[in-house]
Amino acid sequence: MATKTREMPAALTLTETAHARIAALMERAPEDAIGVKLSTPQRGCSGLAYSVDYVTEADPMDEKIVTPGGDFYVDAGSVLYLIGSTMDWQEDDFTAGFVFDNPNATGSCGCGESFTV
Repeated sequence: MATKTREMPAALTLTETAHARIAALMERAPEDAIGVKLSTPQRGCSGLAYSVDYVTEADPMDEKIVTPGGDFYVDAGSVLYLIGSTMDWQEDDFTAGFVFDNPNATGSCGCGESFTV
């Protein structure tokens, strides 16, 4: 009897605008960049912050999400803080940036730069 395996859902969902932004970042990425990586370093008033940077080397422990514009990685140490989250790109006349809807966050700072789980 063969064992059935199913594909695990990604730790977070990317909106169409987030996909488009990743594609735009990869179009002008440094030559050695293999993708974009999301991590949650300890920083800010609430404890953890969202950080998106280019990545030059794949870590086998990170979660890899293949997007139409390039590979998107989620830091292995951050996955538990992000499960069920949605990542969006929002832009208006005054600000532009990735925005996160994170059901795991129990609080955030007033500026939205950091969060608590």
